[in-house]
Parts: sequence; C-alpha cells; structure tokens
Amino acid sequence: MNNLFHLAFPVKDLEESRRFYGEILGCEEGRSSEHWIDFNLFGHQIVAHLAPEAAGIRHKNEVDADHVPVPHFGIVLPMDEFKNFAEKLKSKGVEFIIEPKIRFQGEVGEQATMFFLDPSGNALEFKAFVDFSQVFAK
Repeated sequence: MNNLFHLAFPVKDLEESRRFYGEILGCEEGRSSEHWIDFNLFGHQIVAHLAPEAAGIRHKNEVDADHVPVPHFGIVLPMDEFKNFAEKLKSKGVEFIIEPKIRFQGEVGEQATMFFLDPSGNALEFKAFVDFSQVFAK
C-alpha cells in the first residue's frame, strides 16, 4: 500500500460540505460525527471539521501572474484525469477563482492548474503534469 495523505480542515457547515465534497467533487464519505466528516479525495483522507471561525482564505501570493490563495490544498493528477475533472467541475457549475490553465509554459515545472473554493471559502488547487518527474524539478 502507498502512503496516504491526511488533512483536517475547517468548514462553516457540515451539510454544505457533505454536498460539495460528495456530490460536486465525487468524494466517497467515510466516518462522521456531529463535528466532522471523513472524505476520500482521490485515495487520500481529508476531514472536514466544523470550525466556522477558522475557515477560508487568509492571504494571496502572486504566482506566474495569478493571485494564489493561501492556504490551499488539492491533488496532483495525470494530465488526462485533470482535463476530465475540470470538465466535470464546469458541468456542475463550479466557479473557478483561477480557471484551468497551463502555468510556467515552456519552463521547468510546466503544469496545468485550477483553483476554486468550497462553500466555506477554503481554496482547493488541482494540478497536473505531463511528466511527473517535473513535480519537484528546480
């Protein structure tokens, strides 16, 4: 078994989060309580914790002419999966804060990227590389 990533993050409303992560992103739901919900995000465990005062973007940094929200989280996908996922999100009416695009075009680390917010204002980034050896390239 490969190592799995675990991330716990704050949300304002568990039912909104359940709908967004389950119905929009297609995450299978795991265990839950009145304070948290486990989700399977592309094989990784993320946990939405009820903490309304802590949810949302805190800062933005400029990256390749975009204002990237901080903090953010997401998954690095193969390019074909990224394109299919982007189309799925568009068909479900997801509003992007950074539309699906190629960043660092023609440079080391060229990648596809897209950013959007969950209902609690948490930023998610999904990205893709044609060549996964470029993920940590300098």
